[in-house]
Amino acid sequence: MGRSEDFRRLSWLLLFLTLLPCVFSIYCDEDDCYDLLGVTQASTTSDIKKAYYKLSLKLHPDKNPDPEAKKQFIKVANAYEILSDEAKREQYDYAIAHPEEVFYNTARYYQTYYGPQADLRAVLVGLLIILSGFQYLNQWTHYSQMVDMVKQTPAYKNKLKALELERNGSLSSKKKGFKPKTRGVDVEELSKELELQIQGAEKPTVWRLLGIRFILLPYTIGKLAIWQGRWIWRYWIQKLPYTWEDAAYLTKYYLPFPPEAWATLSEDGRDDLIRKRLWIRSNLDEFVAERKKESRESRRRRN
Repeated sequence: MGRSEDFRRLSWLLLFLTLLPCVFSIYCDEDDCYDLLGVTQASTTSDIKKAYYKLSLKLHPDKNPDPEAKKQFIKVANAYEILSDEAKREQYDYAIAHPEEVFYNTARYYQTYYGPQADLRAVLVGLLIILSGFQYLNQWTHYSQMVDMVKQTPAYKNKLKALELERNGSLSSKKKGFKPKTRGVDVEELSKELELQIQGAEKPTVWRLLGIRFILLPYTIGKLAIWQGRWIWRYWIQKLPYTWEDAAYLTKYYLPFPPEAWATLSEDGRDDLIRKRLWIRSNLDEFVAERKKESRESRRRRN
């Protein structure tokens, strides 16, 4: 039993002697940071500072042109950087006391020296603000371009001319050529009254920004969970018929054309699609076949 205990202690001692150089090599190469400054672990921060300044006067390249002195000064400066910082010194002391935790000590070292120094939460908030700013600017640029394109179309000009006729109460604007201003009516003011429904380019709003969505993420998840639970309870368990809103949601989801097109449909057109019950596979297949047939006939008539 005694020999076994001695053997265990000897094994731990050998392991300590094997791993100890690894600890030193991480921080001060093969040297002991305390030995480089001529101090001990019991030394105070003031003692370490005094020892460093004393060695600096002797080893600094401006004081000592010897190349070896320069190398030694670099080691001393590195040791001082570690021991003068309370967090780094605590990590170094822990590494000396626990040399067997090589991977943990190494990870702490690289995290301290090469990890981000700023608070990750502040970095995340700053990144979200910057991304949201670029997103909002990009949305407004895209929307403005689409508005300018729509204003050049004959349909928009006809609507604007009709509104101008209504305001003027005369037929004077029927003359050839569309004038920017007639009878004191500001075209820009009239154009603001026209609702522009631009497919694929909705007017920008802060509620769609990445940062706002991230802030509202818990609320969104909770709302989605409640909606999903309600859906399961009403339609999977109770087998109730779909409400008009839920039937419209299913219809938009299963339609074979972009969901944005739903906004361009008339009320009667939406009701007609909902009555077709396109969320049922057979009805959807029949609807798609009819659409393809109509498309082929339309191309045939044009040819």
